[in-house]
Amino acid sequence: MTSVHPPPVPGRELSNPPTDGISNLRFSNHSDNLLVSSWDKTVRLYDASANVLRGEFMHGGPVLDCCFHDDSSGFSASADNKVRRIMFSHGKEEILGRHDAPVRCIEYSYAAGQVITGSWDKTLKCWDPRGASGQERTLVGTYPQPERVYSLSLVGNRLVVATAGRHVNVYDLRNMSQPEQRRESSLKYQTRCVRCYPNGTGYALSSVEGRVAMEFFDLSEASQAKKYAFKCHRKSEAGRDIVYPVNAIAFHPVYGTFATGGCDGFVNVWDGNNKKRLYQYSKYPTSVAALSFSRDGRLLAVASSYTFEEGDKAHEPDAIFVRSVNEIEVKPKP
Repeated sequence: MTSVHPPPVPGRELSNPPTDGISNLRFSNHSDNLLVSSWDKTVRLYDASANVLRGEFMHGGPVLDCCFHDDSSGFSASADNKVRRIMFSHGKEEILGRHDAPVRCIEYSYAAGQVITGSWDKTLKCWDPRGASGQERTLVGTYPQPERVYSLSLVGNRLVVATAGRHVNVYDLRNMSQPEQRRESSLKYQTRCVRCYPNGTGYALSSVEGRVAMEFFDLSEASQAKKYAFKCHRKSEAGRDIVYPVNAIAFHPVYGTFATGGCDGFVNVWDGNNKKRLYQYSKYPTSVAALSFSRDGRLLAVASSYTFEEGDKAHEPDAIFVRSVNEIEVKPKP
């Protein structure tokens, strides 16, 4: 008699998902609330544990990024060039200000009390959300970048900005007058995502060509000798390598291991220190567009959302899966 294995569970699917591409999703620092931005012009707030849509805001254009401020409010970056603060508890929004082109990335710095946005207008802007009734009071500074901003990441007072043309600028938020370091990506192809290590010593950078680079801030020879890059999200077919963009990187808040999500529909978990893959989850219906671990690392939110790398074609509907994380999947092996 053959035993029938149940199909592997990708996690619980959230109801009321976005109706177009998911640009980002993030867990709150205080609860299992999940903020999701989409090309359908919405920002949605879910309670991921209860599987409930708590609120929704409609914007004037596709929403390319979002982040939390506190548990029931956040900020959004939209293709209508506007930066908004959205308050789900009051059902109201405020416009912090605008860029001259779509706003691609947004981060809130608890260290500086500022919102940082990166745009395709080749600038970075810092905003003080407390002065939210007029742009003059909210804009703290505008900092030109070498190219369009593609990805941002914060750790403590450090900010890493990845742009088109493979540029990487590292800033100290306490002195934004110029970058602390100007770097070039060590990967040959366009940057997709940058995420700082939780311990503050460096960052991981992914490219469209199935690679991730592990970098360190300390410029000493000893530290720079530790950097490396590795291949992932690729497969061999008929003797040739098929490579996929690595869209997302998310660090586990407890163990410092990290997950990557690719256009191949896979999520891999890596132990960067020991240069090993710890786990691969079963394939998602389409490209993995975004990933986020909950604050305690017990949940992983996965956006299964076609990213149009092969043009307009029939694809699976956009979905958000929330999976319970087993320690064995994320804890470094001794």
